[in-house]
Amino acid sequence: MQFGRTYEEFEVGAVYKHWPGKTVTEYDDHLFCLLTMNHHPLHLDSNYAQSTTDFGRNVVVGNYIYSLLLGMSVPDVSGKAIANLEIESLKHVAPTFHGDTLYGETTVLDKTPSRSKSDRGIVHVETRGYKQDGTLVCVFRRKVMVPTETYVEERGGEQPGRPEPAVPAAEKPAAAVRPAPAEKPAPVEKKTEK
Repeated sequence: MQFGRTYEEFEVGAVYKHWPGKTVTEYDDHLFCLLTMNHHPLHLDSNYAQSTTDFGRNVVVGNYIYSLLLGMSVPDVSGKAIANLEIESLKHVAPTFHGDTLYGETTVLDKTPSRSKSDRGIVHVETRGYKQDGTLVCVFRRKVMVPTETYVEERGGEQPGRPEPAVPAAEKPAAAVRPAPAEKPAPVEKKTEK
């Protein structure tokens, strides 16, 4: 399975449809709010949301929606990224509620080679998130620095740093197993009489 792309693999105009989608639960929303110390009752207090808001129910916090869509895009867009350079724009277009399922897709807007290093380039993309009924909920644009094929090969290929599994001695072929060297006895000190 491919994880991210090299600079050469991006084509302006290409659209990557991220899979699978994610159903947003009340637990997801509450945990994200509590971890990030966003205690707004619109997200955490169902009585408040029902009795005082236009929505009549809790709205999923927007930063979670953005983060979820960003994460969905990683295998297709930034899995090999050297750096995320910039979030150019972020728009929350419609609310997301507990139980909605989000889907995302990313369009390549532009790509430019690095001016300072020949082994990387900058890709400009737009990610759009929508619900199970097709309602657009979030749109953001970002710039990502990605490696060229040369950069990847020079640093160990497709999965750099991945160790090979150790094979227990009992499973190694007989020719590969060498007997341990015999221990030499410790030298005995000679005592001399004076």
